[in-house]
Amino acid sequence: MNREIAELSRRSPCGEDFGKAAGRSLAMRPDDTPRQRRAATVFVDHARSARSHIDVLAHRGGNFLPRRWQQFTVHAIHDTDIRGDGRLTERAKADNRGEGSRMNLQEKYGKERFGGKIATLWNVTGFGLVARFALCFLIITLICGVAYHHLATSVQAALGARASVDSTFAPTVPNKQLAPGPAPKGMVWIPGGEFSMGAQDPPEMNMVGMQATLDSRPIHRVYVDGFFMDKTDVTNAQFAAFVKATGYVTIAEKTPTQADFPGAPPENLVAGGVVFSPPNHQVGLNDHYQWWSYVKGANWRHPTGPTSSIKGKENYPVVQVAFPDAVAYANWAHKRLPTEAEWEFAARGGLAGKPFVWGEKFKPNGKYMANTFQGHFPDHDAGSDGFAGIAPVAQYTPNGYGLYDMAGNVWQWTTDWYRPDYYAELAKIGGVARNPKGPATPFDPSEPSEKKKVHRGGSFLCTDQYCSRYIVGTRGKGEVSTGTNHLGFRCIANSDHNN
Repeated sequence: MNREIAELSRRSPCGEDFGKAAGRSLAMRPDDTPRQRRAATVFVDHARSARSHIDVLAHRGGNFLPRRWQQFTVHAIHDTDIRGDGRLTERAKADNRGEGSRMNLQEKYGKERFGGKIATLWNVTGFGLVARFALCFLIITLICGVAYHHLATSVQAALGARASVDSTFAPTVPNKQLAPGPAPKGMVWIPGGEFSMGAQDPPEMNMVGMQATLDSRPIHRVYVDGFFMDKTDVTNAQFAAFVKATGYVTIAEKTPTQADFPGAPPENLVAGGVVFSPPNHQVGLNDHYQWWSYVKGANWRHPTGPTSSIKGKENYPVVQVAFPDAVAYANWAHKRLPTEAEWEFAARGGLAGKPFVWGEKFKPNGKYMANTFQGHFPDHDAGSDGFAGIAPVAQYTPNGYGLYDMAGNVWQWTTDWYRPDYYAELAKIGGVARNPKGPATPFDPSEPSEKKKVHRGGSFLCTDQYCSRYIVGTRGKGEVSTGTNHLGFRCIANSDHNN
């Protein structure tokens, strides 16, 4: 299971995992330190060197080049490289050579050497025709036996895990105390109480859905106190009021400094944000750099780049906000961000063990309940749910507590540090965890040096083709200084907020 969790983290399903390297540069390289990664979009003029090439698409985002690659010429990609519809223009691609090429050669030669040994053994003079058939039969038998054992073990484990998950969900027991007073404007009372926290198996039991639950197990009992929560994500209008009152400048609006990225060329230190930039054709789903870009000038006022605007979208959720930006807003509003446990209790709306915040089926009676991705991912969002891309807040039926968009539309920040083993550690302690605030330190196996917080809820990009984290209980993660155009937040307030 630990290996599966590490692999899941490394693969970064649905492109929702943005470390500082991924967010600021969209060029994650596990052998490079965060300081070796730069903040602007670059591509490599691979013709400058025949010695080594970097596997970086022009639209992947930047990479603070390690010393061994500093002989390359890099160029910042500007907003002119993004078409008006948010799609990428055709640009040069770097050859997929360099380190990967050397690895491929090693793999190739290694296989040839291994194959040579088999050929030598097979043609040993002492083996007669009968012996060769016997050896062949033995090999086939062993292979089939191992395959059967592996399949049987996997099936039994899956069935056992499913039975275990089903049996560990217990009813939600809400507190009986009434709200301490009238709810603040735009908020509702969440009673708190005891519930089973974690992700249920997806109804279809497909691989995408099952992978989304790996770091959301085991199911464990949690208690949270009551609190008030925003009915919707914080909107552009609300965030604009905050900025007007305080003069606050978000991280995406600030130009990265040499102190943040020592050694990076000045021309590569540009303010911007991570933007979903779908290709205009079908692509394989093994490389999310094909649909994510770092765009100069993208920020909360211009979510997909300088030519975009929030004018007329005051009721849309604010995006391109990093964790400190969300905290700053919450402090100004005399509120705070929710813990992961508070967020999940509220999202479930009093239900227990259901895969969705509204119940058992994704489309009850054929009705869409959230803004997710339909069509062919990532190149075509059909908008069958009423919206292609981000939607205004409160367009779908609220959950049992009166909360809108607790699944889909935009991800939401929580205060918990991310660790894939956190639930397992809580389960070891046993009993009921009371008001848990997350682990003391963050750890993501895919980027051990990055400090990441938990994201919840999924976004308009979630789909059963690639990511199904609209399933309640599943978790996202992101480096604290990185915002995207599918990440927002909502606030909560303690029960004594009106006092």
